Amino acid sequence: MRRRDPLARGGLLRRLPQAWRQPLAVTGAVLAVAWLVIALVAPVLAPHDPLAQDLPRLAAPGPGHWFGTDQLGRDILSRVMYGARVSIPLTLLLVALSVLIGGLLGACAGYFGRWVDETIMRVADLVFAFPTVILAMVVAAALGASLTNAVLAVLVVAWPAYARVTRGLVLGVREREFVLSGRLLGFSVWRSLRVDVLPNVTGPVLVLATLDIGTALLLLSGLSFLGLGAKPPSPEWGAMVASGVEVFDSWWVATFPGLAILTVVLAFNFLGDTLRDALDPRTARAIKERAL
Repeated sequence: MRRRDPLARGGLLRRLPQAWRQPLAVTGAVLAVAWLVIALVAPVLAPHDPLAQDLPRLAAPGPGHWFGTDQLGRDILSRVMYGARVSIPLTLLLVALSVLIGGLLGACAGYFGRWVDETIMRVADLVFAFPTVILAMVVAAALGASLTNAVLAVLVVAWPAYARVTRGLVLGVREREFVLSGRLLGFSVWRSLRVDVLPNVTGPVLVLATLDIGTALLLLSGLSFLGLGAKPPSPEWGAMVASGVEVFDSWWVATFPGLAILTVVLAFNFLGDTLRDALDPRTARAIKERAL
């Protein structure tokens, strides 16, 4: 009997874990990929120069400028596309640095314990003692209003969450038999952390990072909205929403950048939930049984 091509029968889709076949997972993946593509090819897709002021001012959405124009005659669709090249890479960089710094400090705190643990965790508790947004505003204002300083301000308030999660995971792993065996075999501290501990803490930290992308984008956009981040004429989504507040009757000026922020946040929240379900054996089993 001739064997059919599994791709023709949807075999590729069936190979995916059940969690990644859920509607929210597909929606999140499509939105995330779409925005990443837009960020990469914005100069090709954008119909106008995002800084050019050669269009009618506050023109409503229509042919030629589908998202309308702002109070300076700039095309909002082009600015939203170019804004993806600012907001999304900075957000991903911010989360990556938070994972790196917080994860390394948390791993050291959990593995070494004693005064190392006390020092790192007390610093983290000090950061947690302040409201996240307020502390980020204070740090950004102290450093000076700029997009780079806004990223540093959000980084200051973001790393303790990863330190605390990583510390708890390492505490649960460091006394396991395979870690103790590595110590008896003469593994160095860094080799033990890299070979024995890291693979066992990566999953939960990766889920937290994926979910945190939306939060980081909101914080970064919020600082720009308050004038503590990107400065005109930079096409950054938070700053664009802030400019729309000045012309509230022209709803499109703030609506489309706001929708861009909303869709990116939803996309990575959906992906984070799906990743959590896929990495949790009990949840993955429940989703599979429900699908059957």
